[in-house]
Amino acid sequence: MLVDTSIIPLILLGLFSLCFLIQMVWLWFFFWRLARKKPAETPLNPVPVSVVICAHNKYSNLKENLPLILEQEYPEFEVLVVDHASDDDTRYLCSYYSEKYPNFKFLTVSEDLNFFTGKKFPLSIGIKSASYDWILLTDADCRPAGKEWIRSMMNVTRPETGIVLGYSPFIKGKGLLNKLIRFDNAVNALHYLSFALAGIPYMGIGRNLSYRKQLFYENNGFIAHYRVHSGDDDLFINQVATSANTSVTVDPDGFVYAPAQESFNSWMRMKQRYANTARLYKFSHKLLLRLFSFSSFGIVALFILMLSLNWSAIPVLALFSIRLICQIVVFSGGLKRLRDQDLAPLVPLFELIMFFVKTWIFIPVIFRTPQRWK
Repeated sequence: MLVDTSIIPLILLGLFSLCFLIQMVWLWFFFWRLARKKPAETPLNPVPVSVVICAHNKYSNLKENLPLILEQEYPEFEVLVVDHASDDDTRYLCSYYSEKYPNFKFLTVSEDLNFFTGKKFPLSIGIKSASYDWILLTDADCRPAGKEWIRSMMNVTRPETGIVLGYSPFIKGKGLLNKLIRFDNAVNALHYLSFALAGIPYMGIGRNLSYRKQLFYENNGFIAHYRVHSGDDDLFINQVATSANTSVTVDPDGFVYAPAQESFNSWMRMKQRYANTARLYKFSHKLLLRLFSFSSFGIVALFILMLSLNWSAIPVLALFSIRLICQIVVFSGGLKRLRDQDLAPLVPLFELIMFFVKTWIFIPVIFRTPQRWK
């Protein structure tokens, strides 16, 4: 049976057009929400907050960052550090701070429970030991943008709110790799913050995340994914977040800055870890995320293929140009909101680089047999 090869360009043009339409929906229906998001007004009655930090051999980070957190301008809060089996001077530093600051306390966890892995056991201990219902999470190597961090995160709380999603940019450094990592982090935020604004929250970042202790108890903490090494932030939020109980803040005063990975290999390991965790999201969330990933991959791959073969070159070039212009406009707005606007001129270059990076990382992950919880 002979195949009519004349229809192949039409089929590919149809697929390219479909990828274009999906991209337009994501850019203008989802991502544009974040670009036009404004900071919330200060509530009349700020809620008490427990800031919980888990630390393992983070003496230097705690020494540098803890005073910035302990001296927040907020009416009622505490800072709780869980020292997770450190063998440096973390315990002595925490003892010093507990004498200097009345709103500081710390716990020492000497070992893990056999059935918990990673950060989940010490974090669970910290949450259960917190004095207040509202828990605000960050990491030892993170520093808040200023003394209004807690206030900015809590500004969006309402009686029905159970979760607040914040942003954690990477610190600006030298070189193209730092810019690429910051761009990837910002695009990730465009996804999860925009989706939450659209009523489809699916993840949060533990470097800047808040939720109620009551919500933690009602959903049995991390039990649903206790065998998974990571996921104390995104898997938990994926499990419990709804359109009704989730709020978002993009106030720059509420940002928490973290150091970016210093090598390409360490960044790749982090992305592979996130990719493996994302495979355990709810089916509807995985479907939406993969739809965008496949459309992003498809529009670039088909653009290269069809132009190289001179198939429907004019419509392909026109649609790709429209999409690129829209992407630059929307991304520029989103990056400005996230205070990463210096990355906007590099969007076309970074998209091409990320095309190869994601091909390398995510295709093996997508076709790997998912891990089952037991």
